[in-house]
Amino acid sequence: MSINQKASSLFLRLAIGVSYLWEVADRLGLLGPNGQAHVGWGDWKHFTAYAKQVMSFLPSALVNPLATLATIGEGGFGFLLIIGLFTRIAAIGSGLLSLCFATAMAVSFGIESPLGYSVFTLSAASFLLAGSAQFPWSVDNWLGSRNINRKLTSYQTSQHTAEQPAVDHPLTIKPAYDYESTYSSSEIKQIKALVKLDYRI
Repeated sequence: MSINQKASSLFLRLAIGVSYLWEVADRLGLLGPNGQAHVGWGDWKHFTAYAKQVMSFLPSALVNPLATLATIGEGGFGFLLIIGLFTRIAAIGSGLLSLCFATAMAVSFGIESPLGYSVFTLSAASFLLAGSAQFPWSVDNWLGSRNINRKLTSYQTSQHTAEQPAVDHPLTIKPAYDYESTYSSSEIKQIKALVKLDYRI
């Protein structure tokens, strides 16, 4: 992955994640009261009033629970995308959530509303992020690197042990660790390739 791809992936994660957390902070009143400059809702009451308009085609009893679930989802997906943990799952969740929101806006206000606010674009960007092969500068990438290094160290140790004679009998050779039963064939190929490169992440 080139530096441009890495930077684009990080920018996309931060752009989506920060936007979600900003909106959640707004509806919880953390950015200031309703009517203040740069504040959209200012409190939960004004947000649910807007949610009732967006979900006007649903029974009113469902609006508050769905608004609560959407807020929890936005806050959770936003946080996970920013730190890069369970990134693919969070991106898929973001794509589905924003697609539902865009559809509701289109039904209640007309198609120009979600298009004008780029909600379909947010959904598409989320699904695009979910399709990325890697997520650089993320917790997922760090955990994956640790896992690969652990497997590589285990493989190298097993190979070294198999070549060393047993201490109690100099003519015997310790059996090699059964690596094939522990890891899949694709993982073994990856690890052997790293061994040849004497690679550490």
